[in-house]
Amino acid sequence: MLQAIQVGMDVFDEQLRQGVALVATGDMGIGNTTASSAIASVLLHAPVALVTGRGTGINDEQLEHKIQVIEKAIGHNTPDPNDPLDVLMKVGGLEIAGLVGVILAAASRRVPVVIDGFISGAAALIAVELNPMVSNYLFAGHVSVERGHRLILEKIGISPLLDLQLRLGEGTGAVLAMSIIESALRAHREMATFAEAGVSTREEE
Repeated sequence: MLQAIQVGMDVFDEQLRQGVALVATGDMGIGNTTASSAIASVLLHAPVALVTGRGTGINDEQLEHKIQVIEKAIGHNTPDPNDPLDVLMKVGGLEIAGLVGVILAAASRRVPVVIDGFISGAAALIAVELNPMVSNYLFAGHVSVERGHRLILEKIGISPLLDLQLRLGEGTGAVLAMSIIESALRAHREMATFAEAGVSTREEE
């Protein structure tokens, strides 16, 4: 798992050398909402049912089975809620570990990260638990329909820029939000102030 975190760091470092100034995280996979729910349950001290959603769109019976599987995994592996690396190793996944590495490396270089959905949120939660200062470099691109995602964002202390009822990961929500961040930066840097535009000093007729 530590090697997977290092891979994420190395990926970011290569992008940094190429001049990246804003990072978006995302994921591709099947079953990783299960691992993310397990991480969220342990680190948020929340019941599994409260943080577990339908993933790719499972029915009620499958959802109940999913919750039971996660509860069993947590009970069997007994991850330590006070040790985010222990949680990652016992109920996480390599793709989540890679994202943790990207987020940690970016924050250490003062490069902001736009996190995507539930899986990216779980990775961000681990990164923030490892170093609370990381939260200062995070934007929440959107809030997923997965139950646990909003709770993760609340724990980290960031608000989603978009709420489009997205279920698909793959960085889609993060990429959509990047245009908002870039537009806000342009407005901050390039728009004239009232004083510069002469608005605040205009005499009333």
